[in-house]
Amino acid sequence: MKSGAPTIYIQPTPILNSQHPLLARFTKELLAENPVDERTFLQMAHQRLSARLLPVYTLRERQPASITLARGCGSCSQRMAVLEAVARSAGIGTRSHALWLDGQFWSPRFLKLRHFLPRRVLLAWPEFFLDDGWIDFAALYGPLPELADHDHNGFTNAADETLFEAVSRTAVDWYGQTSCSATDASCNLSRFVLADEGIFPSRDAVFDTYGLFIHQPGGCLFELIFGGRKVAS
Repeated sequence: MKSGAPTIYIQPTPILNSQHPLLARFTKELLAENPVDERTFLQMAHQRLSARLLPVYTLRERQPASITLARGCGSCSQRMAVLEAVARSAGIGTRSHALWLDGQFWSPRFLKLRHFLPRRVLLAWPEFFLDDGWIDFAALYGPLPELADHDHNGFTNAADETLFEAVSRTAVDWYGQTSCSATDASCNLSRFVLADEGIFPSRDAVFDTYGLFIHQPGGCLFELIFGGRKVAS
């Protein structure tokens, strides 16, 4: 597959090590199934990775995508990195939108620890170069308003589903593109976005700029208690 994106958005990085044999083989197997276009290829990759990679808690954001794929498990962020690495392996450009989210976004998962959650958490949200333009990860399966109409329950962060899986069934709306009606308020997550730091050429660049929560005392404690634990309701 050919991408019109500049080379910087396709080349490997320490996290998105897209030329690793394991990632290259995964990509080759998907391409052999003859997806009709790049969007279909990414949807296939996302669905395959959703089934293959067990969701776990961890803050190890710099883990190379090949290791996550080899281990068969990863955090939401780590699995996004694998999808990005597969995209780059197939010649599809990727980049990251850096968002600071309110730490209370995760309180439904950690009710007993909600008072100890950090004030804000950095999210490197993927974008993909498709159809001669950049497509937000949340729009991989269609426009956000259509996804909200299809499933207006939205993403509540209260069950075993993670953001990585949720994009295939409902709108994950960080930017307020869906309405705020009583029926689809859960789709509009813009109330959790504390700051928008803009676009970076890779998730590596996001973490190079803002650092990692795991290097802070609270992050070290979280990793000690929850690191590697299966995500469950």
